[in-house]
Amino acid sequence: MPAYMIVTAKIADREAFIHGYGAAAAKLVEKYRGRYVLRAPGAELLEGDFGDGASMVISEWPDKAAARAFWNSRDYAEAKTMRAGIADVQVLLIEALQING
Repeated sequence: MPAYMIVTAKIADREAFIHGYGAAAAKLVEKYRGRYVLRAPGAELLEGDFGDGASMVISEWPDKAAARAFWNSRDYAEAKTMRAGIADVQVLLIEALQING
């Protein structure tokens, strides 16, 4: 069943983030069979305490195993170091259960 990785990122240096980490991560998402559903800045916080003005990224994966293979890969561990000190992130992974109704 499909799975979605949902990332909320508060970015301090947008240019460095996009051209460094963002570019590297995008190649890896494709390599590990994911696809972006949404990549956009300027989230509006309606409730809670994290994310106002943040960038949001939602990627779709064939299943949780594919998303975890990406997340736990040596390739991604290297790419993740590029965002150190320039972004605070929250990352969630969830399966897309069929909703009947």
